[in-house]
Amino acid sequence: MHAEKNDQPTRVAAIQMVSTPVVEENIATATRLIAQAASQGAKLILLPEYWAAMGMQETDKIALAEEDGAGQIQECMARAARDYQVWLIGGTLPLVATENKVLNTMMVYDDQGQRVSRYDKIHLFSFTRGEESYDEARTILHGKQVGTFDAPFGKVGLSVCYDLRFPELYRAMGDCTLMVVPAAFTYTTGRAHWEVLLRARAIENQCYVLAAAQGGRHPNGRTTWGHSMLIDPWGEIKSVWNEGEGLAIGDIEPHHLLRVRENLPALKHRVL
Repeated sequence: MHAEKNDQPTRVAAIQMVSTPVVEENIATATRLIAQAASQGAKLILLPEYWAAMGMQETDKIALAEEDGAGQIQECMARAARDYQVWLIGGTLPLVATENKVLNTMMVYDDQGQRVSRYDKIHLFSFTRGEESYDEARTILHGKQVGTFDAPFGKVGLSVCYDLRFPELYRAMGDCTLMVVPAAFTYTTGRAHWEVLLRARAIENQCYVLAAAQGGRHPNGRTTWGHSMLIDPWGEIKSVWNEGEGLAIGDIEPHHLLRVRENLPALKHRVL
């Protein structure tokens, strides 16, 4: 169900979590924060990457993986979207891919609880410095398709975490009103690059960017950077939640977006 494009401001929210290995705990936390965002007027809500579980081992996600269209994580998102009458972008969940690998998948539900889009994370993170080491490709398969969908206020581009470092993906989304980035940036990389990359994506695409992060010390010992935020098309941070559970909430203003693009028509000046 797609509404006519709305030129009025639309309130959006990014939910920040410190997810545990227990799916049921995270579902309860996410539902509570979705209710909180909806009570503050949010019509579109974004959950962080790995919101449903941050396992003790990277292989834990394989045991938690759901089939496409079935499972408690997907049922929770559909129910929350319907119950609170919000468009819900479900961070990511593990979907069954092979015997020993999953897809890191984002699901999008409209305000009736109907799934309207899916995006499988394309770029897989790896980082090694001293004792800190990550390699998502050990347990995750690459996605292959650019993801977008039409919300009531305009086109939304879908990306996840490490995708943020690849500007060509955002160009491939086309003309968007909003681009979303659910993430679980490490403390090290987040402190160095998170804000500057998010603001760059907003500035170069002259659109809003909504980023929902994991933000704190997890039971598995990992520390994530947090700083969930909403950034406007001029690159200004309109709302930020630094650490721990909470919301970054603000308005998508179509007239402001048009004004930025009229004053500085960079998108029309593209040559390559």
